[in-house]
Amino acid sequence: MANKSNTRCDLMLFGALGDLAQRKLFPALYQLERANLLADGSRILAIARTDVDTDAVRSQLREKLTHYVKPEEMDAELADRFLQRVDYLRLDFSEPEGFGALNDWHQQGSGELIVYMATPPSMYGVIARNLRAASCCTENTRVVVEKPIGHDLESSRVINDELGEVFKESQLFRIDHYLGKETVQNLIALRFANNLFASQWDQNHISHVEITVAESVGIEGRWGYFDKAGQIRDMIQNHLLQLLCLIAMDPPSDLSADSIRDEKVKVLKALRRVTPDMMESHVVRGQYTAGTSNGKPVPGYLEEEGANKGSDTETFVALKAEIENWRWSGVPFYIRTGKRLPEKLSQIIIHFKPAPHYIFDPDQKHLANNKLIIRLQPDEGMSLKILTKDQGLDKGMRLRQGPLELTFSETFENDRIPDAYERLLWEVMKGNQYLFVRRDEVEHAWSWVDQVIQNWRDSGAPPKRYAAGTWGPVASIAMITRDGRSWYEDA
Repeated sequence: MANKSNTRCDLMLFGALGDLAQRKLFPALYQLERANLLADGSRILAIARTDVDTDAVRSQLREKLTHYVKPEEMDAELADRFLQRVDYLRLDFSEPEGFGALNDWHQQGSGELIVYMATPPSMYGVIARNLRAASCCTENTRVVVEKPIGHDLESSRVINDELGEVFKESQLFRIDHYLGKETVQNLIALRFANNLFASQWDQNHISHVEITVAESVGIEGRWGYFDKAGQIRDMIQNHLLQLLCLIAMDPPSDLSADSIRDEKVKVLKALRRVTPDMMESHVVRGQYTAGTSNGKPVPGYLEEEGANKGSDTETFVALKAEIENWRWSGVPFYIRTGKRLPEKLSQIIIHFKPAPHYIFDPDQKHLANNKLIIRLQPDEGMSLKILTKDQGLDKGMRLRQGPLELTFSETFENDRIPDAYERLLWEVMKGNQYLFVRRDEVEHAWSWVDQVIQNWRDSGAPPKRYAAGTWGPVASIAMITRDGRSWYEDA
């Protein structure tokens, strides 16, 4: 059991009546209450523009908890106890005069102050300056901000400069919720606690790596945001590049925040820049058309509600990334992500090189590559594909491929797998930054993505079409096939 006396906090949650807060943050805080991790005296101030009172907000949150928390984990008495921690303040974030009430509320408590900005990034600087003007924060205040940090390198610097005017880097917790997933955490343990893998984790033993984050859904009413961002900004700049860094980074000297983040930055700095002449062979950009999803017809991107019929925003991206350092020279990282794909799936596949001399049936040589499959969703877990002798007197030395399987929900059936936001909020309360993104990480990631986007603009080529319910444009298959390989589900 954690030492709750060290985690007493006052949490100011800006944007508390928005979708993120209601769908993810309050359910995560409820689960921390359920796990007995919220210290006595910890309080939550929900802050939004809506003109309602605390009782109405508590009632609304109780309804949302019932919807988003699994029935077997919902306890009415516990929910009431949790909601007693919640107060509400109506506030116009851009009006400095109202921020004095925040200071008054905080003075009534005794916990460390955490400020969570579940707002558009354009409001981060405004809120930060108004907090400073009202003397709400100290040098110990922790500030949590959501992605995206800007829409390119220049805008990210503006946002980070605004935050940096008020807060030190050590106070800022930039969230990427993928880093809170149990399986992503296990990447560090898998790589650096097991010499079986640590000694094989380089270009001498690994032929290539696949990272796939597939979504079966379309835009889901987010057209206004998504059409300005696109899949490369929405997914690759943060989530997928973070996964790539955790796979590719060198061993940190320890598990401190800066040791881990220093190694991730080295990977980003070593990424080979994608020049215009590489675009056709290294990048595929797609946009879904009408098709079927889960057996039902669905509209194309340009037929979605509120769509701009002339939009060339991409809903699919496949990339061949290369890391120019000693560990990964010659090892391609094939990355893809898209909407309206056949299933919701996030996985990493490490393809190991075959043995240098093959002595078994030549017809089975295609089986000879071991694969480590790391599943982030659904069914979090890991699977190592190995070869063994097929059973039976008549089989001789025929080989069969089978998995050494670790499915978290089955192996740890009595242990609940926490949601990413539960872990991240808990680490903020403890003041641990190792799961959060440092400013230079953000900027190096944007620098790499920006040159891909600029190449698209310069070429003027439209995104390639793919039918909803398929694995993206045919060109993404051609990209990996040119190297004599195939995506895992096609193999």
